[in-house]
Amino acid sequence: MSVPETISTALVLTALPLEYDAVRAHVEERQERVHRDGTRIEQGRLPGTAWQIALAELGVGADRAAALTSQLINWLRPEAVFFVGVAGSLKDDVEIGDVVVGTQVYEIHGGKQTPDGFLVRPKSLPGSHALEQAARFAVKDMPDVRPHFAPIATGDVVLADADSAIAAFIRRNFNDAAAIEMEGYGATQAAHLNGRLDSLIVRGISDHANADKHKADAKGSQPLAARQAAAVTVAVLRRHGPRGGSSDQEGPHSRGDGRDGGDGGSTYGGDHIDFRGGAFYGSVTGKRTERR
Repeated sequence: MSVPETISTALVLTALPLEYDAVRAHVEERQERVHRDGTRIEQGRLPGTAWQIALAELGVGADRAAALTSQLINWLRPEAVFFVGVAGSLKDDVEIGDVVVGTQVYEIHGGKQTPDGFLVRPKSLPGSHALEQAARFAVKDMPDVRPHFAPIATGDVVLADADSAIAAFIRRNFNDAAAIEMEGYGATQAAHLNGRLDSLIVRGISDHANADKHKADAKGSQPLAARQAAAVTVAVLRRHGPRGGSSDQEGPHSRGDGRDGGDGGSTYGGDHIDFRGGAFYGSVTGKRTERR
């Protein structure tokens, strides 16, 4: 009996329709699917790779992103999770059309209000090392992309005033953040809590988070930023193949760390066998012993 092909899924999340459309343009053989609670996705192939893409438009906000990301992870069991879209720049040298890949993501609202003022209690989560590394190499072959690898701030606020109190608060407490957006921390936290999945935030810069935001939007900066972020995400997936699959980028880009059992993604780890990278058919009993 032949063993069916293992399909690896990358879950790509967006908040806005234009972000969704930018990613969708890269996905072929799309089919609509509906979760029993009503959440809709499109599922299709990323040409030239072993990846199946599950694409969702979640709407705006970190809490919504966290809840729906958890729902989709439990339903689709993806191998990697991306949140892709637009963001505002927090740095003078991060320009409209640039792409920020989140080395970590901050949740900016946590803290304690005291008589002496607001005491920040920072919360942060790292992006996936493997996906970040894939991104660093992928952008080397993308001359039309100006990338930045830096922290990203998440807050339930549209920042359109660089002189506001919230802007000063971010500069004081999260001064290495290169961009601000609204969903990244929620999605990253969901990926972390649901099996510690590889996850990455990829944001194209559409404005400078100042009073000129509406002018930049009117000039078409958001579609440009969304297209750039989508292009980088696709390039990352082309560079970073599924754990148990075969793809064009394996070989010089494969792990080579001795953990791959060579049987479709299963790995031996102490007293257990990890099949997260592939499919298992049959039963396992006993314990593997090493021959010496």
